[in-house]
Amino acid sequence: MQRRLLDILACPIDKHYPLQLIELNASGEKIVDGVLSCDQCKRYYPIIDEIPVMLPDELRNKKEDIEFLTRWKGKLPAEMVSSGLPHHLS
Repeated sequence: MQRRLLDILACPIDKHYPLQLIELNASGEKIVDGVLSCDQCKRYYPIIDEIPVMLPDELRNKKEDIEFLTRWKGKLPAEMVSSGLPHHLS
């Protein structure tokens, strides 16, 4: 994902803007792996292989979200890992 996209992305659920970015793996202006989070509704949107997964809850892949959280739990906020929406590690 290009860093400049942050200027136009909003939460698909509540339209909150701006989203917070946590970079996990970046290369110059490209964010390879990371997460976007909404301070208002407490949802997170993973960035996997440069693609932000910004789908509504019912279209999210639970297995993919759990794998993402498990892989990066040491670098993500504890609140996101334990109680983030739509899926979390419990």
